[in-house]
Amino acid sequence: MALRPRGKVVAFDEHVGLGEIEADGRRYRFHCTRIADGTRTVEVGTDVTFDVVPGHLGRWEASAITTVS
Repeated sequence: MALRPRGKVVAFDEHVGLGEIEADGRRYRFHCTRIADGTRTVEVGTDVTFDVVPGHLGRWEASAITTVS
């Protein structure tokens, strides 16, 4: 089983539901519907694990986002 990337939420706009995660020097965009526990918000600075999936316009995006305790 491959390890999931671990990163930190560096931006999140609650009004439009879009955010970014930074991991290993890369940034991955995400929509709030990609948060695994069903919540629709996440605090900036939260440590998370996630899957990387093909997204819009050929960019990689974060999916199945889970907070790390």
